[in-house]
Amino acid sequence: MAESRTSADGGMETSYGFRDVAVGEKQGLVNEVFHKVAKRYDIMNDVMSAGLHRVWKDALVAALNPRKEESYKVLDVAGGTGDIAFRIVEASNRLAHATVLDINGSMLAVGAERAEKKGLSDNLTFVEANAEELPFEANTFDAYTIAFGIRNVPRIDVALSEAFRVLKRGGRLLVLEFSEVEMPLLDKFYDQWSFKAIPRFGKMITGESEPYQYLVESIRKFPNQEAFAAMIRSAGFSRVTFTNYTGGIAALHSGWKI
Repeated sequence: MAESRTSADGGMETSYGFRDVAVGEKQGLVNEVFHKVAKRYDIMNDVMSAGLHRVWKDALVAALNPRKEESYKVLDVAGGTGDIAFRIVEASNRLAHATVLDINGSMLAVGAERAEKKGLSDNLTFVEANAEELPFEANTFDAYTIAFGIRNVPRIDVALSEAFRVLKRGGRLLVLEFSEVEMPLLDKFYDQWSFKAIPRFGKMITGESEPYQYLVESIRKFPNQEAFAAMIRSAGFSRVTFTNYTGGIAALHSGWKI
């Protein structure tokens, strides 16, 4: 069934929402989605999560608890608009340095503009690159974060291996992603909200419903909590755990490079 979730064995690399695509085709299609929504990305996340993404992102940063040191380096992947990176820098009393990496230049342009307005440019570096081929040496970063972006990476296993490579020993991986709802009544409501309301709101906000249709479908294709945790372990991470938020609508996955 096209709508069934992929497993720890893979499948997201040829899944563009509920549509099967050729190997190598997904990345271009995803890029087009984010070019379309870049300037309204925060509004998009508000629509997708009913505003709860802000609470979940705060929880990610609280779990990370970044050190208040200038030597602390974090890599935020698929974080073009800076949402997570800004929070991390502020939580470090503006001492930490965050590298924001995104494959989409439109998203990075929004983030760089926002950083300038917030007076955070000195604490941030914006890099346009692919999560599957990180342009950094091994053992570079104290933390690797990615929020609502891993499901858009075609080869998730490769991206996780790259995360492991660039982290220092003792470094931490934190992945925040929409996941499988585990409450019987909530899952039915969430399905109705996702497939009926979100594309309509997206069309009202941006004039297009297709990007939102892809995004809600991609959530349903992404591996569930246990399967994704298994993928993190397979990449070499230890002490892998996850915490469900709002009944499993989102989950925060954690792993350590030991």
